[in-house]
Amino acid sequence: MSHTDEQEANKALLLKLIEEGFNKGNLAVVDEIVSSGAKENQRGNGDGNEGTKEVIRTLRRWFPDFLMRVEDVAVAGDKVWARFKATGTNLGSVMHKPPTGKKVVVDVIDIARFKDGKLVEHWGVPDQLGMMLQLGLVGNGRDGGPPDR
Repeated sequence: MSHTDEQEANKALLLKLIEEGFNKGNLAVVDEIVSSGAKENQRGNGDGNEGTKEVIRTLRRWFPDFLMRVEDVAVAGDKVWARFKATGTNLGSVMHKPPTGKKVVVDVIDIARFKDGKLVEHWGVPDQLGMMLQLGLVGNGRDGGPPDR
């Protein structure tokens, strides 16, 4: 497999993980794609395929209709860079707060490093503050904007 073929395969693996794992809740696909020893660099998330499964379970508990839509994807060497729009309706408790029923739209940047057909390292940057503002869990709670002064 040429380097370009390998890069395209890695891109396809990341997109499959998003579509099957995160969007559909298929945890079996995580074992297929994520190494058991994968290093997770996103604050609060656990390492390996079990850490990834826990993230999926949590997101789908908070937002049962959780979806990530691909906005951009780029490949450089052994890394796949992607920008997503994540959406969902909050029907589960977030940070010990009752569900709000509000729909959120969150920008997400992901970088995944692959080796031998497996995701071995991940960096994720979801707009967590934006999500909390939209849910009314921080700020003034009216419009998702900053608190009144």
